[in-house]
Amino acid sequence: MTPKYRRILLKLSGEVLRDPQTGNCLSDDILARMAAQIMEVRELGVQVAVVIGGGNIFRGLKGQERGFGRAHGDNMGMFATMINSLALQAALEATGLPAVTLSASAMPAFCELFTFRRAIDFLEEGAVVLIGGGTGSPFFTTDSAAALRAAEIGADVLLKATKVDGIYDADPVTHPEAVKFDRLTYAEALARRLKVMDATAFSLCMDNQIPILVFDFFKEGELMRVIRGEAAGTLVTA
Repeated sequence: MTPKYRRILLKLSGEVLRDPQTGNCLSDDILARMAAQIMEVRELGVQVAVVIGGGNIFRGLKGQERGFGRAHGDNMGMFATMINSLALQAALEATGLPAVTLSASAMPAFCELFTFRRAIDFLEEGAVVLIGGGTGSPFFTTDSAAALRAAEIGADVLLKATKVDGIYDADPVTHPEAVKFDRLTYAEALARRLKVMDATAFSLCMDNQIPILVFDFFKEGELMRVIRGEAAGTLVTA
């Protein structure tokens, strides 16, 4: 079977790593399930880079709520993404997959500094590359970081993994009548102010002609359907 994509940037939510039973910020079971799905994709020969959020530990916006400012909060959030990246790296290595974490900011005791050349080298050697630390600057979301890294490494697509099966015109959890989009243009996504990704992320992908595919990561076999090019989720293109 020939996959549709040669190189992907997979954007994962940090919030989904929280253990729903114990409340712990990291669930071994969810990490293992993520790793198993990524392993299936790698077995097809697809190169996989991953950007994961930090919402299970700390979200930058919470800094403002607690009185220590957005920039300080965002710096804390970027550290949270590093914890998640290293945790997923360990889960991937437990399956036998080579994996490496690169950081947007220098952390020589823990991992290498991200450069697009180093990331591409690791991808072409067969490793899953986890890119942590956001953009390295405050006031940017991990969605924006994912779009930026997708452009830098020349990804064929940005896969935005969520807990719903695509983009809707309203939150389908609170609005049962919400309508799902099968396809959207970047301009439509920006004009509708859709909350699935921020405007900076949509604009970066639009400027660099990187398709965005939003899908339900927890639906059985959905990631593989996406990789095979089957109908799944919502596709955002020009």
